[in-house]
Amino acid sequence: MADEALQKDVLDELGEDRIQELARDLGTDGEKAEEVVRATVSALPESVTGAGAQAGPLGLGSLGGGLGGGLGGGMMSGVIARISKPVAESVAKTTGLPVTAVSRGLELLLPVVLATIAKRKK
Repeated sequence: MADEALQKDVLDELGEDRIQELARDLGTDGEKAEEVVRATVSALPESVTGAGAQAGPLGLGSLGGGLGGGLGGGMMSGVIARISKPVAESVAKTTGLPVTAVSRGLELLLPVVLATIAKRKK
């Protein structure tokens, strides 16, 4: 499944050091941090992951040719701002962690996820 491949790519991109950093931000262990990574990827809208149409609520298909077209820092910040709250709420519900902890973790995680998606689209 595409979700599983993206989850693995994000985990590989993070590496053990950043997974442990994420675990500290979340106030949990590495295993739970990996669960948060998987839940985050699963919670992303299809317009972000590219699994569905490129248009949609986030409209990434029109941002500089999509993620693969070079999503700059300002555009990436806008995407992160729009998806952070709904993704944090979904991940918190899935993992049982508090939304505030998940939100802190997403500050580290979402840029890595978006960069991983951009690399896959090239």
